[in-house]
Amino acid sequence: MHKILALWAVPRSTSTAFEWMMRQRGDLDCLHEPFGEAWYQGEDPLWHRFKPGDVTTPDLTLGKVWQDIKARAENAPVFIKDFPHYINHMWDAEFLSHFNHAFLIRDPAKTITSMFKRWPDFAEGEVGFPEQRALFDLLTALTGTPPPVIDSDDLLEDPRAMTEKFCDAVGIPFIEDALTWEAGGDPSAHSWWDGGSFHANLANSTGLAPQPRKYVSIEEAPDRVKQVHRRMKPHYDHLYKHRLTR
Repeated sequence: MHKILALWAVPRSTSTAFEWMMRQRGDLDCLHEPFGEAWYQGEDPLWHRFKPGDVTTPDLTLGKVWQDIKARAENAPVFIKDFPHYINHMWDAEFLSHFNHAFLIRDPAKTITSMFKRWPDFAEGEVGFPEQRALFDLLTALTGTPPPVIDSDDLLEDPRAMTEKFCDAVGIPFIEDALTWEAGGDPSAHSWWDGGSFHANLANSTGLAPQPRKYVSIEEAPDRVKQVHRRMKPHYDHLYKHRLTR
């Protein structure tokens, strides 16, 4: 079985844009948050706001998702972009050994305000920073070496340099042509969530082009958002110290 290249991210972290770039390579079977649908609406949902009567997908379980990913990896190299909090109960040495792990982080001031804009009632357990840090620390303890980390702001500021750093760190060739694509793509074709409506900007984009670094203030946010931000920031800062740099 091929090692499964996993990018462990948090919601609203530009991770789907990174995934879209990985799809352009043509040498990887790319999966969009494969564990997410089972976590949110499988036959035994684990998300915090699930209520009896909400939509579920019969016969969809995290275990069956995992079996499908492994079957794919028997046939071709696989790349997944997903969130650690979906599967933190599955982490053991055997499960983790199937992956080539990397992490994408983003300033929680940006991710949490974006989540609040789209889901004003988001649950803190959907934010994902504590589980992302816990997985990073567990892998570091198991292997003795921190897995590669890229920061979203660094990536957007210099996509070429940071993607090349990422490829080198995970042992795959850097393919510069994957940084650009034709506008009009359909990210919804790969997304189980809401028809991919969160990715409209990506559908109209033409690549990962350098962007000036932007800053988001948390000062004007609602108190609940500020409170969640205070709890998430230390986890982000912990991984930030290990990020790849140009």
